Amino acid sequence: MARFTLPRDLYHGKGALEALKTLKGKRAMVCVGGGSMKKFGFLDRVVEYLKEAGMEVELFEGIEPDPSVETVMKGAEAMLKFQPDWIVAMGGGSPIDAAKAMWIKYEYPECTFEDMCKVFGIPTLRNKAHFVAIPSTSGTATEVTAFSIITDYAKGIKYPIADFEITPDVAIVDPDLAETMPKKLVAHTGMDAMTHAVEAYVSTANCDYTDPLALHAIKMIQNKLVASYNGDMDARAQMHNAQCLAGMAFSNALLGIVHSMAHKTGAAFADYGAHIIHGAANAMYLPKVIAYNAKDETAKKRYGVIADEMGLGGANDDEKVALLIAYLRKMSDDLNIPHCIKNYGADSYPCEQGFVPENVFLERLPEIAKNAITDACTGSNPRQPNQEEMEKLLLACYYDREIDF
Repeated sequence: MARFTLPRDLYHGKGALEALKTLKGKRAMVCVGGGSMKKFGFLDRVVEYLKEAGMEVELFEGIEPDPSVETVMKGAEAMLKFQPDWIVAMGGGSPIDAAKAMWIKYEYPECTFEDMCKVFGIPTLRNKAHFVAIPSTSGTATEVTAFSIITDYAKGIKYPIADFEITPDVAIVDPDLAETMPKKLVAHTGMDAMTHAVEAYVSTANCDYTDPLALHAIKMIQNKLVASYNGDMDARAQMHNAQCLAGMAFSNALLGIVHSMAHKTGAAFADYGAHIIHGAANAMYLPKVIAYNAKDETAKKRYGVIADEMGLGGANDDEKVALLIAYLRKMSDDLNIPHCIKNYGADSYPCEQGFVPENVFLERLPEIAKNAITDACTGSNPRQPNQEEMEKLLLACYYDREIDF
């Protein structure tokens, strides 16, 4: 038996934010990030709509990109004091992910972060509060997923929390918020969405309910991402929908080792001046993982279907896989994303020598590979890499090497 879970309600289209007026409750805590939602007036609108719904509102502000375990604990403590019956998280993936983890700790104060990281092991939520997610970026789709990514900076590792319990009750996908994204963020979140859809389609947990969502999202992203990056606001509105469809697919079909490697490399070199931004990591690693997974015949056929859906041509599946890889690499070029860690600069743009020194990467490689193998996303990948293969994959991602294993 399989399961397919989405939010109870999804409001979409311009003006969808007003759906907040219809919520029934007494107290709402609004969780937000670094200030863009306030700067552009969306935070004030959210507070106004919640007050119109008759609620007392409190803010938890300043959730950082790649939210930490410490931030989660602080937010949960604030919730325990305020006792909200609605948690409203808005902004990019980070505040929404952080608020999901806070929600668990709020409902179960005795729950440790280690407890949260047990895959599909979260106890029943909604005893104290329901959850609304309002994304301002077009990539993570955390507004419709059973996932949250929290960083343990002491260990330099991003941990995925995975459980259908943390799927939001209400998602509000309003394209007005996405218009505020800076260009670089459009690129990174867009490639995150493309990776979600591709990995969901070839995942070993794919099914008839997830396949149409994944394929349609891929086609929309192919047609709209670069235009959105170049300032077409109609394309940006459609990308906001496309990333949500990709999220619906991967939340139920799960992901693969592109995400496993992105999770485990993202914060691994923070002591050298920068994070490898999640969407950029996905863009760099996806072509390598496609080549690796395509050694599995079932996965190869599925990549062939994706290439057909995208109209890439190819006389057989091998040619289709090669064309798909070439297309994705060209998309990264169009979005000014580097092809490998070696050329990933501290500002995320391509450069001759990136911020991760070769000797440091090689020294940390075995541990990163070991952590990637045990990541929650690895189990549904079409091929299960051993330590040697994972290290070779990561080396290919550092040097931009061809995959021949």
